[in-house]
Amino acid sequence: MSSFDHHIAERPGSDSRLLAQARQAIVPPLVDTFAMALGRFDDALFDRAERAGNAQMAFLDAMRELRRRREEIIARFRAHLEKAWHSLDAGEPMSMESALTDADAGSVLSLVSDQELESRLAARNLASVIMRDCKPVLQRLDRRLGWIAGNLVLDNDHNPIGPEHIGVAIHEAFATCELSLEVRLVVIKLCERDLVPGISRLYEALDQRLVQSGVLPEMPAARAPTRAPAPVPEDEHRHAEMVEDDEASAPAWAARFTHRMAGMKGGMQASMGHGAFNDGPPGYAGGAQGVLLEALHHLLQESRGSRETAGPQPSSSGTENRQLSQREMLSVLSLLQSTPSAALNAAIGDTGESLAQRLKSEVLSGANRLGVDPSTARLAPVDEDAIDLVGMLFDVMLDERDLEGRPRELIGRLVVPFVKVALLDRRMFVQKTHPARRLLNVLAEACEGNSGESAAERTLMAKVEEVVDRLTAEFNENLAVFLTLEEEFRDFLNQHKRRIEIAERRAAEIQSGQERLETARVRMALELSARLDGRPVPQAIDDFMRQPWAHHVTMTVLREGEDGGGLRDALALADGVMEELAEAQRQIIGKPWLQTWRPSLQKVFASVGMNADAASSAVDALHDTLQAVAASRPDLEKSLPELPQVVLPRASEDESTPIQLIGGTDTLDFDSTDADHFRGLPIGTWLDFIDKDNKVQAGKLSWVSPISSRLLFVNRRGVRFCVASPEELAVMVRIGRLRAHQDEDAFDSAMQGVIERLDPEKSAVGA
Repeated sequence: MSSFDHHIAERPGSDSRLLAQARQAIVPPLVDTFAMALGRFDDALFDRAERAGNAQMAFLDAMRELRRRREEIIARFRAHLEKAWHSLDAGEPMSMESALTDADAGSVLSLVSDQELESRLAARNLASVIMRDCKPVLQRLDRRLGWIAGNLVLDNDHNPIGPEHIGVAIHEAFATCELSLEVRLVVIKLCERDLVPGISRLYEALDQRLVQSGVLPEMPAARAPTRAPAPVPEDEHRHAEMVEDDEASAPAWAARFTHRMAGMKGGMQASMGHGAFNDGPPGYAGGAQGVLLEALHHLLQESRGSRETAGPQPSSSGTENRQLSQREMLSVLSLLQSTPSAALNAAIGDTGESLAQRLKSEVLSGANRLGVDPSTARLAPVDEDAIDLVGMLFDVMLDERDLEGRPRELIGRLVVPFVKVALLDRRMFVQKTHPARRLLNVLAEACEGNSGESAAERTLMAKVEEVVDRLTAEFNENLAVFLTLEEEFRDFLNQHKRRIEIAERRAAEIQSGQERLETARVRMALELSARLDGRPVPQAIDDFMRQPWAHHVTMTVLREGEDGGGLRDALALADGVMEELAEAQRQIIGKPWLQTWRPSLQKVFASVGMNADAASSAVDALHDTLQAVAASRPDLEKSLPELPQVVLPRASEDESTPIQLIGGTDTLDFDSTDADHFRGLPIGTWLDFIDKDNKVQAGKLSWVSPISSRLLFVNRRGVRFCVASPEELAVMVRIGRLRAHQDEDAFDSAMQGVIERLDPEKSAVGA
């Protein structure tokens, strides 16, 4: 009979004995499994060392470090699991986030090193692997453990033996080890290899024991995995997706474009039989997509004006200019793709030159390399449409997105491949699921605002460059390369987003720490001013109050807040010293000065780094000074011993942001309704911030200060770029620097810009 059997629960409610038995059934085996995995690391690290080149010593040192600290590592792993389980036992399951916050408690401003962030990320990736392999049994354990703990709702983040807490336990286990970042990540990866299979078996065993004890036996039991049906070949699936003529796949700009079509009906009907942009294969699009393409063709014709309507002109020899065939077009573009001309590269970097015009010029010039006389060659209308649209698309994207320097260059290198796509498959412009536009969207997301300041940003840009290099080298006329590259890069980007989550939390922690620091400094200054301003104070006491005591108060408020007992004690000490000074100034003789306060004074001096003897000497100096004041003998006043150079922590300056308010909020009106709206803005809301050059950057509300009510916004990489009050945000709305987020992908947003530029009432394509 199971040791659990006599504790069959018949109603929801906490059963501490059953919980204790469950803990004994899972925590020690988890620790033993971890210890066994740790014992196998030696061989793996030695193999790595042989292949590590210059990093060989780091792996050999790691082997010695792990042997030396083996018992400590295991104890730290066990300690976290025990701590997490005790929180469940107490009815308040600890989240993974709070566990990491507790680990940072020793740092006043909660600043986390890059190595720490990478280690946490690796541990969370390990947790993802466990969750992927053990998801069904973990869902059952969440419910069963929650039930015996008092009908609590557990999830992956709060289950004390779940993947997230195992990840934290592994992170904590190696936290004190002296390992290089590369080795630390390898060690965590070895945990994934050697630990996960054993964890899965332990989960299943615990689940079965709980079932045998009658804990929610009606839940479905684990089933052996069945063979999945043979997947549809990816190319076939995506091809079917691409040719789907469904209005649901139409891009967002198409809906805003529809109202323009009615006025163009006659022009479109006239164009449909004259080489229009949708004149059948290749890349044929029918139905609503075909109508959109025809409307685009009509706008392009209208924007080119009389130069196009005049038709082809005869050459001086009496023969018409010859249209380049599509094969010739693709050949010229392939040459440009592999070796772009200096003029084209210059146009990508020049905001004043039209990419469309430069592309057409380069194609006609390149025809000479195929033996075609450029002076007698011209572009077919359908091909010119493709070049115009792609050129304008990239013009808009490069002008309106935050793409500068290397990101602009890399996105610009995609222009020629995308012209080739437009020639091969015109549905790219009207089908949001098209693989080429999906790839462009993820690459633009990675590049936008990426200044390469952090290691993670530089790694992301290196991956973008790798994708662009592969595309320009491998893309001939087969769109499958876009599918492959988009899937690979999206997987990489998803991993990068895990880093963004950590960066976002770090930005909030930094901002919170800075506000707490500023609050502590203000409180210290107020208390100091209340006791010293306008009052004659001996130098020793003035030095004590303005240096050790001020530092002590600041750090106490930082750690405990303004309602903690530490601040009350510090204020009582200051008041006691000042009262004794008042007594001395009344010339009371023979009092044992500061006798009551000596322990507290020594503690304050110790807090700035003075040893016990030096602190005692400092208190003696204060005593002798008060005695001299009482005796009206200023010449007998003592100076404090030399104090350690302790600088009060300073809040770092706000990071520069792209938003600069003009004139300040005190001189600008704002709508109080807007301010109220921002006060209630939910965390996670995105807004569009517009800088003085009309470039738009999306910002996500990451944190709201409980102290100042200021709102912290981070960019798409989790980096802080705007901290503002609700009133300041309302001012930004009023002056046109802030708006609701337009949740469009880069391609869709750029196409909307193209439509606006093509509108004959607003602008026209340059000749």
